Amino acid sequence: MTSTVTHWWWVRHAPVTVNEGRIYGRGDLPCDTDDTEIFDGLAKLLPEDALLVTSDLMRTHQTADAIAAAGLALPPRREEPDIAEQSFGDWQGQHYADVEKTDPHILHDYWLCPAHYRPPNGESFADLIARVAPVIERVSDENPGRDIVAVAHGGTIRAALAIALGLDPERALSFSIENLSVTRIDRIETGSDAATPGLGRLSWRTVMVNRMPGLRRPGGRPIR
Repeated sequence: MTSTVTHWWWVRHAPVTVNEGRIYGRGDLPCDTDDTEIFDGLAKLLPEDALLVTSDLMRTHQTADAIAAAGLALPPRREEPDIAEQSFGDWQGQHYADVEKTDPHILHDYWLCPAHYRPPNGESFADLIARVAPVIERVSDENPGRDIVAVAHGGTIRAALAIALGLDPERALSFSIENLSVTRIDRIETGSDAATPGLGRLSWRTVMVNRMPGLRRPGGRPIR
């Protein structure tokens, strides 16, 4: 029985440093791409000639451009607006501390609010998962067996992990996804081939989560 493996290499964008302690979510802010060493590491870690997917926000474009400038051969990016970060609606532009004062029930240990909480005029993390899932399915079906480098956002990558692992949205928020880290998830389709994508049995394999480029094993050998 044949299997087709599509490799998703998720990269969180470079740090946003201009928000002045304000929530930005789906706001279109630039990022800081000055750390040439980490981009050199990404260029060595990520596969060449992969399909490049970004959101429609400039910080993913800038990050992808910096990876390419570090020496990784990538095609022109393909924009997928639905892999943009969670929209926090009316909270965007407000200071984190001010939002926390509005409702004690929204306090969260490692996210802005519980997974099923929808900020005013925004969306919940569960909504984000529902938005991201069809993109992953469609792009995978259109590119079976390929490497896909997806430069996206912390929330988006947690959503991809929730989809791959079948996690409750709240559990998925417990993943730490650092800026410029790499998370790789493989979609395995058994019983189909490139000529008949979408007709086999699907499963997922999680290869790495939140890996920073350039990390080494004891003794100095690079992690592969």
